[in-house]
Amino acid sequence: MARRQLRRIGASQVESLDEQIEDAGVVAFDFDGTLTTHDSYTAFLKWRAGPARYNIGLAKLAPAAITFLAHRNRGRIKAAATREFLAGVSRERLEADARAFAELMAPRMLRPDALRTWRRWAQRRAKLVIVTASPEIVVAPFARGLGADLLIGTELKFDGRDRVTGAFDGPNCRGPEKVRRLQEVFGPDVRLRAAYGDTSGDREMLAIADEPGYRVFQEKP
Repeated sequence: MARRQLRRIGASQVESLDEQIEDAGVVAFDFDGTLTTHDSYTAFLKWRAGPARYNIGLAKLAPAAITFLAHRNRGRIKAAATREFLAGVSRERLEADARAFAELMAPRMLRPDALRTWRRWAQRRAKLVIVTASPEIVVAPFARGLGADLLIGTELKFDGRDRVTGAFDGPNCRGPEKVRRLQEVFGPDVRLRAAYGDTSGDREMLAIADEPGYRVFQEKP
């Protein structure tokens, strides 16, 4: 998807145009439920597995789901789902499946009002960052299609044969972890020009933004 294309202008207009389109800083978007209408990772696992295999997998995950009611740790239940549906899958296969999923589902999942806001910030030369709890490898094709400057997400762990182990390579990218990961890239004093999210897992990221947007996008494709 092409981005930041300016109309052809005369040389005398360049200076004034540059003044109008100053670098707006860093703008962070949550992905699931913010840029999209629903959770992309669950949708990906269901799409990839197919109805029969997905239902069998859900049945096997019932004990983990019951335990979740006690510990409320989203990372643990997400890791359990990753082990059930992706353990042993090669990185190459997973990347190919993620590309196919994004090509099919992007028009059905991305919120039109969120995309308009994304493009407005792009026109202002903001550094556009997606910060998500979903695995980076699944969200990456969406991020490339949007022209994101950076993608920060949960990282899956791969074994020596480059196959999914079912574990995470680091913490689930949610809550304070989102801010910590942003600080890794932009420094400990990072301040966001704007940030958008839709759950309690975005609270800390919204708190470091000059313009916090909580559940501001509602449109469906």
